[in-house]
Amino acid sequence: MASASSSAPVRVRFCPSPTGNPHVGLVRTALFNWAYARHHGGTLVFRIEDTDAARDSEESYTQLLDAMRWLGFDWDEGPEAGGPHAPYRQSQRMDLYREVAEKLLEAGRAYRCYCTAEELEERREAARKAGRPSGYDGKCRTLTAEQIAGYEAEGRASIVRFRMPDEPITFTDLVRGELTFAPENVTDYGIVRANGAPLYTLVNPVDDALMEITHVLRGEDLLSSTPRQIALYRALAEIGVGGGTVPAFGHLPYVMGEGNKKLSKRDPQASLNLYRERGFLPEGLLNYLSLLGWSLSADRDVFSLEEMVEAFDISAVNANPARFDLKKAEAINADHIRLLDVKAFIEACEPWLKAPHAPWAPEAFDAAAFEALAPLAQTRLTVLSDITANVDFLFLDQPVADEASWAKAMKPGADALLASVRTRLAEADWDAETLKAAVLAAGEEHGLKLGKAQAPLRVAVTGRTVGLPLFESLEVLGRERTLARVDAALAKLAG
Repeated sequence: MASASSSAPVRVRFCPSPTGNPHVGLVRTALFNWAYARHHGGTLVFRIEDTDAARDSEESYTQLLDAMRWLGFDWDEGPEAGGPHAPYRQSQRMDLYREVAEKLLEAGRAYRCYCTAEELEERREAARKAGRPSGYDGKCRTLTAEQIAGYEAEGRASIVRFRMPDEPITFTDLVRGELTFAPENVTDYGIVRANGAPLYTLVNPVDDALMEITHVLRGEDLLSSTPRQIALYRALAEIGVGGGTVPAFGHLPYVMGEGNKKLSKRDPQASLNLYRERGFLPEGLLNYLSLLGWSLSADRDVFSLEEMVEAFDISAVNANPARFDLKKAEAINADHIRLLDVKAFIEACEPWLKAPHAPWAPEAFDAAAFEALAPLAQTRLTVLSDITANVDFLFLDQPVADEASWAKAMKPGADALLASVRTRLAEADWDAETLKAAVLAAGEEHGLKLGKAQAPLRVAVTGRTVGLPLFESLEVLGRERTLARVDAALAKLAG
């Protein structure tokens, strides 16, 4: 039985289940498979593992495809792309799996198990108390024809179990090196439910064999099932299913969340949709996720997907758990926002300049005004959704100042300071440098430096204590609207 050859064309697969929102750990797995395929000029097979009718949904399937497209992943075979091994949804391949299960039974590589759940648990508990491994004990491995007939006469349901070899299984993990599993720790396992439905433990290896997958890159949580799959690949070769090659395996490190726990679907920061909704760039998010177990170099965290593909080496993946750091993810995304040319940045911001994100009326939006401030905004954003709050003062009739911002800026004497500022602004040429000089002069009248002098003006005009450069903002907002807002603030202070 041959293992995957380093000279064979690389064929990897990404096979998620359509259950709920995509998880960032799932995206990291997709990324490493995609990068590996592209680095080696190989094939990425996108396969949908939708055999669990109780949990899978068409809505989640649609979300998966949408997520892959948003992330920029292209796949060579799979839904929408087609390919020589179609269909690529496991729910559409059930007859094939049943045929393979029958062949395994006929060849003696699988057998029917009539043990009830209660009997299994009773024997497992006895094994645990005796200090023995508590996996399946092989009771139905050698049933006689008479025993089988007796169970059938009783009306007992049966599952199909795969017969594991009574010898250690050794393989070289592409991330972790050589691993050996003793037979007592990898016992016979179910591949078909009592109702005839094939299990994941059967369908994935069967599809890998038929689709000629050469490398399986997947999460560390699946490592314990690998010797079972290797044994099944060998059995499939014996019965003529697939090309007779055992894929090479690489198990990717856990992604850890808070408290040294594996990041789970229930963790808020695990959902891919969160990052889309906040306005992460796909390339920024993927850059960060690539660092969860791999790096381009020791002194460089920000790079393009093209650079990742050029350098990606699965043997360089670290086997140790990788901690998800939201602040670092945001910082890397901010770097990618700054790397965009201004036109691309403006286009990327468009969704957050419209309903439902924008608090202004559609007709109030002024594209020229936004474009004038876009280069300044680009240097300050962490995520694209931040753009709305940074520029809303341009398109609202009046800025919205919360009580805390107002109280912070409008301290005793703010009315006199604002009045001085207004007088000088009304007489100034309307360009950023002249406006700055006017506010500086007004501040000097009151014994204040520029930072203190501009604070009430900023809140009066923008509603916020921090934001885009103030004087460039005033230049774009215009004299009339600026002075009207200062007047409104003075009236509020007087009242």
